[in-house]
Amino acid sequence: MPEPFWSSDEFDERAHQLYNEGQYDEAIQVLREGLHLYPDAVELQVGMGYARLAREEYAWARRAFAAALAADPEHEDALAGIGEVLLKVGERRAGLASFERVLALGFSEDLDLVLQMGRALFREGLLEQARRFFEAAIAAHPDNAESAACVGYAAHRLSDEPGALHWLRRALAIDPQHAEARVYLANLLYDRGDYEDALAEFERTEAEDHWDELGIWRVIELKKSIYRLQDDDPELKPWLTRLADLAGETDATELLLAELEAAGPDGTGSRDPAQLELFSTLLTELQEMRRRVRPGEVHRVTTRDGASYTGTWEEIVGSMRDDDDAFAGRSIAEFLAGAAQRAAKLTGLVIPATDAESFIRGSAEAGLLRIVR
Repeated sequence: MPEPFWSSDEFDERAHQLYNEGQYDEAIQVLREGLHLYPDAVELQVGMGYARLAREEYAWARRAFAAALAADPEHEDALAGIGEVLLKVGERRAGLASFERVLALGFSEDLDLVLQMGRALFREGLLEQARRFFEAAIAAHPDNAESAACVGYAAHRLSDEPGALHWLRRALAIDPQHAEARVYLANLLYDRGDYEDALAEFERTEAEDHWDELGIWRVIELKKSIYRLQDDDPELKPWLTRLADLAGETDATELLLAELEAAGPDGTGSRDPAQLELFSTLLTELQEMRRRVRPGEVHRVTTRDGASYTGTWEEIVGSMRDDDDAFAGRSIAEFLAGAAQRAAKLTGLVIPATDAESFIRGSAEAGLLRIVR
């Protein structure tokens, strides 16, 4: 319980500590008590804004940030916070302008703040703008591995594979222990068909570095095919254990059987090669963007010209590809990249091309189609 003789800085420090621990309700309570005693404390208003934002209470967050800016129109954290709120509620132009204001005020060398704004843009699919902020971060801090990795993530989402490879390798040259960048790089190499290079990168990670089942299945697949390992080889045990941990309710044996059942007739996996797990401090944000579904879940979408498609996300994209004379007979990855580029020219918006679901949801947000279910 806060002491009544605390200064506003002490209230702010305590609330910040609770916020970092994910105790948002408790942080808000501390901030309320602080603002009761210090109603003009800008830092407390800013803290309230971020706590509300973390709870997705966007109207309250906007109100708190606006109160802070009324007292200090050039407060960089408040500008970044209200910019993020504006992005969340669909006011993209205003949100980006708020972020640009932060840079114009001379905070381009504030690493944490610039990365925060870049990640907010990335979450909302404004990939070109996100990349620009990440590039500003690496320009100001050329030895920062996280900035380089973020440029790589954005480059990949923008279908700039050479750029993604360059920046991910740059991040690892700066910090060889950057596990998220290495897992991302390994998956990117796998998608390219560079299986031995992919396994070399995977083997420089630990099973606990992985938070998505896809990468782990790939490690198992590569170890079995390249090293000719048997299903019960001890080398596979930590990876199967990690799969069980992530699955929560399925044991390692069942997971292995499921993988064997999912393999094609030639023994190779049947997963879409365009899939890629997403990492770094962007992990939570990217997981939110992808919103993976249960296998076989059926959806229906309609396009602006009246065409209707039903099936899983992958089946819908496959049907869209087959109906597109420019891409009929070509791979799903080629269709996604080409269709996303075409949509960008038409709408001015960047449509994700990393997987079927992200592509469809991005197209819906751009008004190119409607998700019926």
